[in-house]
Amino acid sequence: MDLPLGGGRSRSDSAASGASVASSSASSRMLLRQRLAQLLSRIDDMSSEDEADQEMSRTLDDAFELCSRFAPPTHTFRLHMVTWNVATAEPPDDVISLLHLDVQPPTDIYVIGCETDVDQIENGFKTDLKMLSHNSLQEVCATPVRFISDLIADDSWSHLFMDTLAPRGFVKVASVRMQGLLLLLFSKQSHLPYIRDIHSTYTRTGIFGYWGNKGAVSIRFSFYGHKVCFLNCHLAAHMSHALQRVDEFEHILETQEFDTDDARRVLDHKLVFWFGDLNFRIADHGLHFMRSSIGDGRLNLLWSKDQLLTMKKKEAFLQEFEEGPLNFKPTYKFNKNSETYDLGGKKRKPAWTDRILWRLKPKNTPSEDDDDKVSTSTVDGLDEYPLVVTQDKYTSDMSYRVSDHKPVLATFSLELRKHFDAPLVNVSPEGVWSADHDALLNYTVREDFLSSTWDWIGLYKVGFKSSSDYETFVWVRENELPEIDEDIQISVDKDDIPLLGGQYVLGYYSTNMQSIIGLSVSFTILESKRAVMEGLMPENVNGHTK
Repeated sequence: MDLPLGGGRSRSDSAASGASVASSSASSRMLLRQRLAQLLSRIDDMSSEDEADQEMSRTLDDAFELCSRFAPPTHTFRLHMVTWNVATAEPPDDVISLLHLDVQPPTDIYVIGCETDVDQIENGFKTDLKMLSHNSLQEVCATPVRFISDLIADDSWSHLFMDTLAPRGFVKVASVRMQGLLLLLFSKQSHLPYIRDIHSTYTRTGIFGYWGNKGAVSIRFSFYGHKVCFLNCHLAAHMSHALQRVDEFEHILETQEFDTDDARRVLDHKLVFWFGDLNFRIADHGLHFMRSSIGDGRLNLLWSKDQLLTMKKKEAFLQEFEEGPLNFKPTYKFNKNSETYDLGGKKRKPAWTDRILWRLKPKNTPSEDDDDKVSTSTVDGLDEYPLVVTQDKYTSDMSYRVSDHKPVLATFSLELRKHFDAPLVNVSPEGVWSADHDALLNYTVREDFLSSTWDWIGLYKVGFKSSSDYETFVWVRENELPEIDEDIQISVDKDDIPLLGGQYVLGYYSTNMQSIIGLSVSFTILESKRAVMEGLMPENVNGHTK
C-alpha cells in the first residue's frame, strides 16, 4: 500500500464538544443567579440583621443544593509513574511488582521514565544512527505511523513494558527518546479516543548543550480536555553542582516548546509532572551519621540537607512544584545485584537522586487549607472543569537490583470534570468479516477537527501494543472532506484480513493529533476457509478435526 504523493487535506479546527456538559453548567449558573437576585430583593424588606442573615443562609443553601443537581459529575483516574536510572543494565525478568498490576482501583495511565549511563548512551547512539540510516526512509514510506521516534524508542526496555502491559489492555500512546533518556506513556485502551494533541520534544544540556547524555524529554497531550505534560530529566551529577542543576531545569522550562497552538511551553499546561534522575544530593552530613539515620529509619533527619528541598526555599519557580515526603530510603548509590549501599573507594553518600514532583497551574486565590498531598487547579476563578491531584503513594522498590539506582514510583488520583465525553469519530465494522471476502467498515465524523488525507483506520488485534501495531489499515476518504454526521463506508481487501480470525477493533488515527481518536467495540473475524486450504489449521468435518 503506497503513501499518497500529495500533501494532506485539512479542515478547520474547533473546540471539542461536550454540549451536554456546557448545558448543565449554564443551567447551574442561571439557577444561582435567580436565587441570588431573589435574596437581594428580600433583604431590603427585612427589619433586622439576624433575619437577613437567616434568610441569606437559607437561600444560599437552597441555591447550591439546586446547582449540585445540575453540575456535571467528576471522574477519578489513577496514574502510576516510575522513574529509574537503569545504568547499563538489561531489563530484569519481569516488572510486575514495579507496575503494581491488578491493584484496586485499577490504573488508567502508566508513565515510565528510564535513564541510562554514558557508556550505554554512546553505544546506543551509534546503534540509533545505523538504524536511522538503514531503515528510516524505507519504514516511513512503507507504513503510515512507524515514525523515526518509534524506531529509536523500541529497545529492550520498551519491549518489556509493552509485552507486560498490552495483554492487560494497555496501549503505548507515545514514546520519546534522546540517547540515554526514554519516556513511555501507556493508557487503558478505553481512554485512547480522549487522549489528543500528543506532542513530544527534548532538550540537550550535556557538553554545553550538544550532547544528550543529560537534559530532558517530554510528552504533552490533552486528557479529556485537560492539558498535561510529563517531563523526564537527567540533570548534572556530583555534590557540588546543585546550582547548575537548578539552572539546567530553568533552561529546560524556558526553551522547550511544542508544536501546538495552545500550551506551547511546559508551564502553560494545567498539570506538569517533573521527574527523573535529578541528581540532587544530601549535603553536609557525615557518612556515619547518614548510615545510622538510614539504618534506624530516621530519614527525616536528612531532609534539611537535601539539596532539592533546600533549593526550593530559595527559588520561587521551584516552590510551585509539589512533592510527597521522602519516607523511603535514598535510592542511590547501591552495589549492583544487592541492597547494600556502595561505600567503596569514592565514598559516595546515599542520596535521593530519583524524584517525582508535580505542579498545577497556581490558583488565583490560594487556600490555606490545602494539605501537602492534595492540590487543585482553578485557572479562571470559578473553574467549570476543575482538576484535583492527590498523591496516594511515593516510594521505591528495593527488590530490583540490576542497577546502582533503585526505581522510584508514585501513584496519583486525578479527579477531574471532563471537557467532553464522546469521541470525535465513530468507527464500526459492517456485516461479517472473514478473509473469504472483502469486508466493509463505516466511520462518521461527530465533531469538526483538523483532519487530513493522511488519516487512516487500522485493524488491531485485541491486546495490541501501540497505534502502529496494526494488522492492516485503509486510508480515509481522499477526494473530499466528510460532512459532520455523514456515514462513510470503506472496503477492506480480503487479502489484508487475518486468515485465522479472532477478536479485533478498528481505530481511526489522526496524524495531526498523533493519536487514535475513534475506536470501535471489539468484534469477531471468522476463521477463513482459506486457512484450511493453506494448512494453517486442521479441517473440521462433522464436528471432528482431520
